[in-house]
Amino acid sequence: MAEITLDQIIQPENMVYTRSRIMTDTVLHYCPGCGHGTVHRLLAEVIEELDLQSETIGITPVGCSVLMYNYMDIDMQEAAHGRAPALATAIKRLMSEKFVFTYQGDGDLAAIGTAETIHACNRGENITILFINNGIYGMTGGQMAPTTLPDMKASTCPYGRDVQMMGNPLKITDIVATLPGSYYVTRQSVHTPGNVRKAKKAIRKAVEYQKRNQGTCFVEIVSNCNSGWKMTPVDANQWLEENMLPFYPLGDLKVPEE
Repeated sequence: MAEITLDQIIQPENMVYTRSRIMTDTVLHYCPGCGHGTVHRLLAEVIEELDLQSETIGITPVGCSVLMYNYMDIDMQEAAHGRAPALATAIKRLMSEKFVFTYQGDGDLAAIGTAETIHACNRGENITILFINNGIYGMTGGQMAPTTLPDMKASTCPYGRDVQMMGNPLKITDIVATLPGSYYVTRQSVHTPGNVRKAKKAIRKAVEYQKRNQGTCFVEIVSNCNSGWKMTPVDANQWLEENMLPFYPLGDLKVPEE
């Protein structure tokens, strides 16, 4: 049997996947198994496929998503905690020809940024919001977030979230879907290959729909936080499927009338 060389393996006709040119060479700082890196990759691929690199402006606030500007070769602007939709509103109104998106976690978007999120979506600002929901404050130590499930443990509720004392989890994506200004609202995940493909389709739709100038596109990604959950990546994905998805079911919540 003839020996196969490395040059033969990496020939274009043998290539099954390449990194998007939108992604930089910077090593991701996210914990192994985290969904952030996968969502970054999907967004980068969509931007590249639609040839929007020079037309894209991203806004990230604080939390695990804040260093996104290190990993994508696009124009980025950092916002104060929770204020990304407000900043995106200003940028889009000033430069309406640009594709403008925010990238936010649940502690940012659904807590300190609740007002900005709700009012931007209610006004129908022509932006795209990517919302990563892992049910916990990831970067700051695993505290309970607005999206933490009932009885789910966190550093500030070590015995589990007591709804009687701490209130109910906030299903903010469901709220956004009821607002007249929201145009496309969906909830996806990236914990399996099949779900990754569905998530990419949803992100691409949200990007393309912004061209219609019909309102806010809102994509929630239910993700894991294996560090904050104190689990291995494999266990965290299984826990997500068994616990997060029944509470935050996947699928489209609001789709445009074609």
